[in-house]
Amino acid sequence: MTLSPPSTLPAEIDGLDAALDALGAELRRLGRVVVAFSGGADSAFLAHVAHRTLGPDACLVATAVSPSLAADERADCAALAAEWQLRWVEVETSELDDAAYRANDADRCFHCKSALMGVLSPIAEAAAATVVLGVNLDDLGDHRPGQRAAADAGAAFPLVAAGFNKAMVREASRQMGLRTWDKPAAACLASRVPYGTAVTVTVLSRVERAEAELRRLGFRALRVRHYGDTARLEVPPHDLAAVVEQRLDVVAAVRGAGYRYVTLDLEGLRSGNLNQALAD
Repeated sequence: MTLSPPSTLPAEIDGLDAALDALGAELRRLGRVVVAFSGGADSAFLAHVAHRTLGPDACLVATAVSPSLAADERADCAALAAEWQLRWVEVETSELDDAAYRANDADRCFHCKSALMGVLSPIAEAAAATVVLGVNLDDLGDHRPGQRAAADAGAAFPLVAAGFNKAMVREASRQMGLRTWDKPAAACLASRVPYGTAVTVTVLSRVERAEAELRRLGFRALRVRHYGDTARLEVPPHDLAAVVEQRLDVVAAVRGAGYRYVTLDLEGLRSGNLNQALAD
């Protein structure tokens, strides 16, 4: 059962054709790229277009593997790479070795992206390539210190340069027949942990298990926010009633992951909503 229906997008989005042309031109200008590939809608679209535009010899697609990447997302990256015949590699990152990352202050994402760039930059340098990330225009308005870390390390954002926002990425993906066009945003597992709460393998594993079990119940878009023994569930507003209807299964699934208390956020799913604490 799929509870979150696919997004509906307009058949035409102003400027999409021009943006696609600009994206191709930007990728050709860069010449050779290493795409940071999380398997989400943005990085998948960028990887597909870069592969199609530059060819496999000039486009390496790399997925960073660490405890902050859910096993289901890692498997989907491998599946997409096989489906699209991408030249794909997995690289291990060690952000959890960094005490500043584990402390989980407002710059956690800066430390994470620094670790990623520390792995990808030497690969790109050896191939005379540029690391590229699937950042779009809508990402620029939120608290995203990781973007600063990536830019400082020499990464490029082709989707921004070409004028793509999220809706344009999804619509172009849909028109190309990419199954990621309506994939719910996932973000790394550490994004479920409130600032100031230490990020550990145990915490990340608990969040991952809870979310995996809820997806098996049919909830396609969700977040399990970690508050010690309490899990705060976020789903799209149209799925709130379904959570209540299946509350016994939902509670069993989340408690099975190690939580004692299970709560439901009536405001619904909001990507990046833990950043609100920074403005309080």
